Amino acid sequence: MGKRKGKCAKKNPASKQALEPEHLVKAPHSFVIHRGQCSKDLMDLTKDFRKLMEPFTAAQLKERKKNTIKDFLSISGYLHVSHMIMFTETELGTYMRLARLPRGPTLTFRVHNYSLARDVISSLKKQYVMMKAFQNAPLIVLNSFSGEGMHMKLMATMFQNMFPTINITTVKLKNIRRCVLMNYNPSTKLIDLRHYAIRATPVGLNKGTKKMVQGKIPNLNRCRDMSEFFDKAALMSESEFEDDPNSQVVLPQTLSSRGAAADSKSAIRLFELGPRISFQLIKVEDGLMDGEVLFHELVEKTDEEKALIKKKREEKKRQKEKRKAQQEENVKRKQEHKEELKQKALDGIKRKKEVTESQRLMELAAAESQNTADMEQDEDDDDADYYRKEVGAEPEQDLFTEKRKRKVDDDSNRGFKKMRLDKKLKKKFQKHQDVGKNVQQDGGKKKFQNQEHGKRKFQRDQDGGKRRFTKKPEDGKNKHKGQKPFNKQRKVFGGKVNKLNRGKGREGKAKGKGKNRK
Repeated sequence: MGKRKGKCAKKNPASKQALEPEHLVKAPHSFVIHRGQCSKDLMDLTKDFRKLMEPFTAAQLKERKKNTIKDFLSISGYLHVSHMIMFTETELGTYMRLARLPRGPTLTFRVHNYSLARDVISSLKKQYVMMKAFQNAPLIVLNSFSGEGMHMKLMATMFQNMFPTINITTVKLKNIRRCVLMNYNPSTKLIDLRHYAIRATPVGLNKGTKKMVQGKIPNLNRCRDMSEFFDKAALMSESEFEDDPNSQVVLPQTLSSRGAAADSKSAIRLFELGPRISFQLIKVEDGLMDGEVLFHELVEKTDEEKALIKKKREEKKRQKEKRKAQQEENVKRKQEHKEELKQKALDGIKRKKEVTESQRLMELAAAESQNTADMEQDEDDDDADYYRKEVGAEPEQDLFTEKRKRKVDDDSNRGFKKMRLDKKLKKKFQKHQDVGKNVQQDGGKKKFQNQEHGKRKFQRDQDGGKRRFTKKPEDGKNKHKGQKPFNKQRKVFGGKVNKLNRGKGREGKAKGKGKNRK
């Protein structure tokens, strides 16, 4: 069992380079796309052109309507893409753009006519399609591109650089199985593109011998023995002896096909794969799809117009750089402001943490002591007021120690929230305060009369001095046999005793809930 690779081997850059050799990385890669509203035939032509550019192209590239040229340009560096072919269609005709990434130039061609690969193959009587032929790049052949003008040289150079270069000393003939032929017609200024598959067949052999060499199964139905099959000339067709001598070569290397051995004489035959395209050069631009027009087939401008266009382009470029610099400055300023706010927040958190736990506890204890003192002062004031109401005279100085309240600001933190009454307790406390206001003094004796229930009377016993409540006798009702002492004290608010509350003078339990029962 093989040993598994560790992390170091996986992260080693030398192992990554071994997966993709240097000559493959430096080979020209291409994007073939279509833009805008296109017909179904133009989309099929785009797919056929991708097949022609294999294997150094994105065969399964999915372009969308929202994708822009910048999107393809941004990923071209990672995928080593050097050329982009773009097909567009308008009301006037079909166009093809060939651009060098990432900075141009761009060549615009007008497509006059084309035929798809499926139509070309179906029109041939003898079809030859082999998928292994697309594993290697095709051979580019240019014809009649030696005309005058810089645009001709530029066009020939662009077509040559679209495909990998061939080193004659190290090339293997078995890898060259396809060729792309481009022929330029000076009279019509049209370029004809053809795509062929290359095949080498042995020559100087009769048909029977050639079948045996190529590994085909012969038909011996009409032959008595094997010698008759090889010697019979009737099995040969006339085309077997009419090979063009110009197409016959001596192979320097052995090919993958049968009968094509080294130093043997073979005939080179071409089988068309498609597509066929006829196009014409219209315009040459300096930049990537947008730059100075170096050549135009249909429009000619004077030197003054060229100078004016160049001036406008430079002004536009200058404004673009200015906006870009201003944008970078704004981004930098916002980033600095953000960092400043972040630093202020961190400083505030640091200052808050500097306050120790002991200081916080001391502040809380001080707030509690202050609150306790205020509550005691409130109780002393309540006792003094009660004494004045009951006795009718000022209390002695030593009886209740009066202390002034300490004024506390509203913003200060006292440590506790003020106690609040709910609605029921507040209503009950107000009723008892109203009872205290209706106290009547008669002959030095204190009597309480309830506004709602004036049926009970406050008395003192002579012996014990205890306070008791007695109910007034009424006609038609039973009187109480005796008086019961009021021992129960009810708490109303803050743990204080409600001294003004009535006791229960009735014997037994009340039969129902009513206003008289509190």
